[in-house]
Amino acid sequence: MNADVRSLLHQLEEQGRAHDARETEHSRKVLNLEPDTAEIVSLLARGSHARRVLEIGTSNGYSTIWLADAVAPADGSVISIDRSPEKQNMARENLLRAGLLERVDLRCGDATEVIATLSGPFDFVFFDADRIDAHKQLTLLLPKLAPSTFLVADNALSHPEEIANYLAMIGSLEHVQHILIRVGKGLSVALAAPLIE
Repeated sequence: MNADVRSLLHQLEEQGRAHDARETEHSRKVLNLEPDTAEIVSLLARGSHARRVLEIGTSNGYSTIWLADAVAPADGSVISIDRSPEKQNMARENLLRAGLLERVDLRCGDATEVIATLSGPFDFVFFDADRIDAHKQLTLLLPKLAPSTFLVADNALSHPEEIANYLAMIGSLEHVQHILIRVGKGLSVALAAPLIE
């Protein structure tokens, strides 16, 4: 990651914290990932040479920048979904500032409805929005996954009841290795890949 992008991310971290401290309406908060969580998500995407990434929950584009930068060496791209046009406008501006807008396809709408229209394969999926319906989104995505895919979800410890169905589904899938990382709000990391004997 170059110094200019890193500097922009630091600015967005500070602006996001200040904005969320002032904002009383939950839906208008940007709720950026914690920096350590973002770094891990980026490392997973870059290390796995992900090329087709799906992000559910764009917000102001903070995590989208991390993902787009991570897939750039593999000439990858990101589809990012958010239901808020206002937040996606912020994301578009921030991605433009980062020089990464051309790597991202921003989709505005209900994530479950948008996912139903997408074609795969995706080799990296990041869930960071609708925790309650994440298991429904995963169901739609299963036939659209590459042979080896990381399935990553934030808020696994901060909102255990809301994300319980998703975590139960991940645990029930065959050929899936799963770990819960105690970083930030809790990061669920699963690798869906056939076993090699």
